[in-house]
Amino acid sequence: MGCGVRMDEPMVPADEAVLVCGQCGHRQPFLRLPMFALTGPSGTGKSTVSRFLGSELGSQVVVLEQDVLWTAGLRDPHNDFQLFRSTWLRMVGMIHQSGRPVVLCGTVVPVQFEEIPERVLIGDIHYLALTCDRLVIRERLRARPAWREWDEPRIDEMLEFNEWVRREAATMSPPMRLLDTTHTPVEETAREVADWVRAGLAASPSLA
Repeated sequence: MGCGVRMDEPMVPADEAVLVCGQCGHRQPFLRLPMFALTGPSGTGKSTVSRFLGSELGSQVVVLEQDVLWTAGLRDPHNDFQLFRSTWLRMVGMIHQSGRPVVLCGTVVPVQFEEIPERVLIGDIHYLALTCDRLVIRERLRARPAWREWDEPRIDEMLEFNEWVRREAATMSPPMRLLDTTHTPVEETAREVADWVRAGLAASPSLA
């Protein structure tokens, strides 16, 4: 808003919700709200649950499905698809300026968001990972349409990821909370996810 120079990486002073121009020093306040990442392996129910969250949470948040931006221009594998994740954090930061936090539904682990420059645009990021029994995940992925290309080697990779998430979630920074969906009806899972979001909203100083 000052000199109009494009900044490839946002500059935000520590503990401030102010964007600073590296060229002219212009300081522009912005809303730095929490984000809720509903994550976990494919086949655990993220997309299905996300369709129930709108009615559960109403106008408190904006619920977004991460895969809607999985387009050719963002499928750049460089640095663990950082362009894709950076784009998402920029978009979430813009949506936050409306005063509504975002629930982002898609496979991600903390390190993929926490260590990129755009992280400074967001307040606390809360992570909840859905997990599931191996046999259930395999059945769900096998049942998907052929165009999604879930062959057996790819399914095996996802099952390994499922076990890794279960094993390592508590050691991540920040840690991920786990929610097993194996035997839980989707409506009940959605209520549990909504309760988790509401608890995070209530604890956020930026929304007080």
